[in-house]
Amino acid sequence: MRKICVVTGSRAEYGILYWVLKGIDNDPDLQLQVCVTGMHLSPEFGLTYKQIEEDGFFINEKIEIVLSSDTPVGISKSMGLALIGFAEALDRLKPDLILLLGDRYEIFSCAAGALVSKIPVVHCHGGEITKGAIDESLRHAITKMSHIHFCSTDEYRERVIQLGEDPSHVFNVGALGIENIKKIRLLSRDSFQSSIGFEIGEQNFLVTFHPVTLDNFSAEYQFKELLKALDFFPLAKIIFTKPNSDTDGRIIISLIDQYVEKNKGRSISFISMGQLRYLSALKLVDLIIGNSSSGLIEVPSFKKPTVNIGDRQEGRIAARSVINCGISSEEIVKSIELALSKDFQSSLKNLVNPYDNGNSSEEIIRIIKNIPLIPLLKKKFFDLIN
Repeated sequence: MRKICVVTGSRAEYGILYWVLKGIDNDPDLQLQVCVTGMHLSPEFGLTYKQIEEDGFFINEKIEIVLSSDTPVGISKSMGLALIGFAEALDRLKPDLILLLGDRYEIFSCAAGALVSKIPVVHCHGGEITKGAIDESLRHAITKMSHIHFCSTDEYRERVIQLGEDPSHVFNVGALGIENIKKIRLLSRDSFQSSIGFEIGEQNFLVTFHPVTLDNFSAEYQFKELLKALDFFPLAKIIFTKPNSDTDGRIIISLIDQYVEKNKGRSISFISMGQLRYLSALKLVDLIIGNSSSGLIEVPSFKKPTVNIGDRQEGRIAARSVINCGISSEEIVKSIELALSKDFQSSLKNLVNPYDNGNSSEEIIRIIKNIPLIPLLKKKFFDLIN
């Protein structure tokens, strides 16, 4: 029986991994191990590890790493704590494979610990480009420390191969998050309103904005421009989801709290909505605004427009439902007006999501069950130059 250790450090990541976790847990030939870390264990971010337990998963290891500081020094210290914690946890668990998703700093630390511990790494969502954040460098570094790769499009698969990875170990399985949309029965309008304690209106926006860690403009400046743009639409009801524990994330959280306090009845905010309420919100709102990857990956499946602000997601494949704009309030207002126009809305009726490639979790489980483990650790650089 192969022991598969799945690591999660954030609420969004756990939601994306849910069906993979479920599939491993239900497979008689696999033994699931779960490590939680990062924001899951922080009261400030909702102690979302409790949701994992409520969903029926046993948590094997809890690795505390989040500090009260979100400065570059604080984040670097968290990375160090994560490396120490994962080194000890992996020594206790001794998994046959570690499954990681994405590009966050705690995931990088886990990959580094696994490399030294000689444990093969399975990496999901490699090969993607996000020029506006340190996440891109972390993602590519994780790719080079990984042995099996599950990408979300053919283009991303080709990029992982370009990084020197063996094509026979690189697979396009689509984006895992889309599976939730297909499998979860979403809430009706009335049930959704009841679940969040907030009445939505005729026009509704969902806003998710994260700090751009490589930008010259501060997170505070950029988010204030976004809030200024929202004031041009006084009839719109606004649902904010708060950012992750990235550099300057707490600045954005404070600005959200101030805005909601001044706009009671018109706006509401959440540390964590959970997958059911979040996806139900995507179904019910008119528009998604911000710079989250969800606006590019999951939202097109609902045939809804996304106003993607700034360069945090620059380089990522996007459906025609995505409207890219700059960070000024004027540009954001123009993009929102375009997204709400009847012509733009009608153009999305036959939209195909480029990240939808079938049942991702079943394909992932089939591969990790059957792929030979012994040859994985001694990787050869796959050179495109003959």
